[in-house]
Amino acid sequence: MYVSQKEIDAIPVAPSEEEANSARFKDPSLYFNRELSLLEFNRRVFEQAADTTVPLLERLRFLCIASSNLDEFFEIRVAGLKKHVELGTAYSPADRKTASEVIREIHASAGALVEAQYQLLNRDLLPALAEQDIHFLKRDIWSAKQREWIRTYFETQVLPILSPIRLDPSHPFPRVLNKALHYIVTLDGIDAFGQAGGRSVLQAPRVLPRFIRLPDEVCEGGDNFVFLTSIIHAHVEALFPGMEVTGCHQFRVTRDSDLMVDEEEIDDLKAALEGELNSRRFGGAVRLEVANTCPDDIVSFLLARFDLEDDDLYRVHGPVNLARLIAVPDQLVRSNLKYPSFVQGTPERASQERDLFGRIADDDVLVHHPYESFSVVLDFVRQAANDPQVLAIKQTLYRAGAESALEDLLYDAALAGKEVTVVVELRARFDEAANISLAERLQSAGAHVVYGVVGYKTHAKMLMVVRREGNRLRRYVHLATGNYHAKTTRMYTDFGLFTAEPSICQEVHDIFLLLTSVSQAPKLDQLLCSPFTLYEGLLEKIRLEGTKAREGKKARIIAKMNSLVDPGIIQALYQASCDGVEIDLIVRGVCCLRPGVVGVSDKIRVRSVVGRFLEHTRVFYFENGGVFCSSADWMPRNLHKRVEACFPIRNPELRERVIEDGLLSYLNDNTQTWHLREDGSYQRPARPTDQAFSAQSDLLMRLGD
Repeated sequence: MYVSQKEIDAIPVAPSEEEANSARFKDPSLYFNRELSLLEFNRRVFEQAADTTVPLLERLRFLCIASSNLDEFFEIRVAGLKKHVELGTAYSPADRKTASEVIREIHASAGALVEAQYQLLNRDLLPALAEQDIHFLKRDIWSAKQREWIRTYFETQVLPILSPIRLDPSHPFPRVLNKALHYIVTLDGIDAFGQAGGRSVLQAPRVLPRFIRLPDEVCEGGDNFVFLTSIIHAHVEALFPGMEVTGCHQFRVTRDSDLMVDEEEIDDLKAALEGELNSRRFGGAVRLEVANTCPDDIVSFLLARFDLEDDDLYRVHGPVNLARLIAVPDQLVRSNLKYPSFVQGTPERASQERDLFGRIADDDVLVHHPYESFSVVLDFVRQAANDPQVLAIKQTLYRAGAESALEDLLYDAALAGKEVTVVVELRARFDEAANISLAERLQSAGAHVVYGVVGYKTHAKMLMVVRREGNRLRRYVHLATGNYHAKTTRMYTDFGLFTAEPSICQEVHDIFLLLTSVSQAPKLDQLLCSPFTLYEGLLEKIRLEGTKAREGKKARIIAKMNSLVDPGIIQALYQASCDGVEIDLIVRGVCCLRPGVVGVSDKIRVRSVVGRFLEHTRVFYFENGGVFCSSADWMPRNLHKRVEACFPIRNPELRERVIEDGLLSYLNDNTQTWHLREDGSYQRPARPTDQAFSAQSDLLMRLGD
């Protein structure tokens, strides 16, 4: 019987196992939603505030951090979801939820979190602080002396600044600043012009502290504070002479704060961003917070005024904007209520008596922040700025901080005539203004300042020094997982590597050429660089572990990062799990991978470590592919839309140290670890009564001075 080729081609062919798995791994049920996972991370931060083993003032600090994180979550993530709904644009996460569905789930989850925050403040933290003689005095318990002092403070320090705005056709509703505290005041009576009282809006002065310490002479010992909101509320009648105040209610609006600049349509990124920064304060409203005592008619009026729905409303049982309380721990000298102070150590290889260039030329130097000091990096740049043999300094800056010592050193180096080239990322969210100022100052000293590549944020952390040694030029490089920000290096965990290894230095040089000039993507043998080789390089290493596992050889992956979102990477990890690779993931924040699914991810374990320091290191261990540190998380934006550097740890001694201190130590942590379960919840194991181990505490003890 004759069978035509057309009939043969029409016969269905069973897909290969790899093809079948590829389709199976795209099942939406195998993914958690990014926004909901981020909200879950913020719950873990909040749980630090609820943890009675944490010092009391640090618990208050964690509560404020959780509140601040929630603000940014609404400013960026919720605002983005609302844009998708409003504009009808595609929102296609791997879990296939719609933007509207996610917004509804956020409201339920965030509402419960906000309720828990205020319960913790009112029922736990404030009473515990009072037991330590730290008091936040409510109006109804002010003594006569206190009332008199507060009245004088209001009349001399507050009243002259206040400007209530009446609401009527001549006084339209004022432009309400993003996250600024306001009051809506209702009034009875007839004013000087014969008009009925109605409503007024009052902004709390941003130039004044949100809480004021009372002097010892009007108190009976301890540390005593009153909220600015209480002071204004107690004396609000003074702003409306002859009128009767019938209500005074706090409210705060959170606005869309993501800057939108079309780089393809502008000539000057800096000028465009400067024009957009002011508009950030008046972006579209995404959340309304009101005091729980605010009447329904006032709430409805405010919701309508800001074009918000009931799901955008959050009633709070206490001061609006808990984040402002973060200044309290810094104002109090109560060492017994804070984490013990520590002195950062100096890497052994950088503590010898020779110059840093000589030490790095001999061998690589690894620095582990915050346990070891950022001063080593500053010393490196300082020596470069002062060394007549140094000809050039090149650096990327994403977040450097205000009044940065590093900025001063680069400025001095440029003034001294060295070739200083700095790639400043102007689009570092919420640091745009500081980075514009930094860029302008460095340019004034003669430094070459560029803003990276159109359409791609420069997130790589790289510093290179070119030095004349005899009749040749030699390069020295520093590569890091975290920003060149002296303040955060005392709070964030990060690795930094100094090396003079020629092949790595050459590749860093090639990446700088990509950022400052016009060139083809270089061939990289040592580094992985997004958006060119990092994604495929990671996939290749994950697949290699799978191949080795199928061959019956040892195969393991341990990876530590801030966020795991990229579907391609997750699918590769699922395949590796099916191949038999043991996989441990230490993901501080967002994790869209669902672990523990039989036949898909049953060999994948995910944990999150939340403690005194913010876990920020990105470390990737592949049993058969090496050890790498990186500036990049495993997210689409990092792998495809940013310039990132992922660098190998080649020195055997340092490689073992990175594995032990950066990975295994966290797998052994049994006090600050949360395990991600298959249902998406995070579970904190019961703390052992003996043999308790904290990775952060252990590293602080071993590496600090």
